Amino acid sequence: MATLFRLNDYRRRQKSVFFSRPELNQLLSLYSRQVARGEWRDYAIDHREGTAVFSVFRHTQENALFSVVKTAAPGAGRQGDFILLSGRQRLTTGKALAEVLTSLQRKLHGNAMRLDGESAV
Repeated sequence: MATLFRLNDYRRRQKSVFFSRPELNQLLSLYSRQVARGEWRDYAIDHREGTAVFSVFRHTQENALFSVVKTAAPGAGRQGDFILLSGRQRLTTGKALAEVLTSLQRKLHGNAMRLDGESAV
């Protein structure tokens, strides 16, 4: 006689996390500006347990320059946090994607100024 298992008992209980359309528009807008400047050349979107990750690369074969991580909220009906990473280093966190992207844009602007030979503010 066969033993029956309920699949619901073995499926992950963690809620899947995805970027919304407005969030993707913000991310891809910044990405396209950096591609036009010749700074970035590739991106990837990953979905891991309880997180969604948008990573940008200078070259396809390298590690990610920056990653924006969207985490799942512990309670139902709440939005999770956004985390900006450079490699494994956590640069900033925020409740809204705009907060994290503003921090990234400041960092990118500072790096661009240093490449031109001027000091960053």
